Amino acid sequence: MSTSTASTRGSADEKSKGGFFGQIVLFIRQVIDELRKVVRPTRDELTSYTIALVVFLAILMAYVVGLDQLLVHLVDWVFAG
Repeated sequence: MSTSTASTRGSADEKSKGGFFGQIVLFIRQVIDELRKVVRPTRDELTSYTIALVVFLAILMAYVVGLDQLLVHLVDWVFAG
């Protein structure tokens, strides 16, 4: 695996050699190198993240629904009263 300094030096060499298509190939290589560095969550981590997201969204939805109902009753009280 190369360090960012080495890949920077290599990119300057390859830019001068390859021209336009060399830059495209260099870009694709760099994208592949970066994708190899990605750390994917395990099944347990993904499950816990999903549960946390669903719980958070349920709480947020309950808050918005409660606020909406409060405003509906407030508007009804002001204009019907």
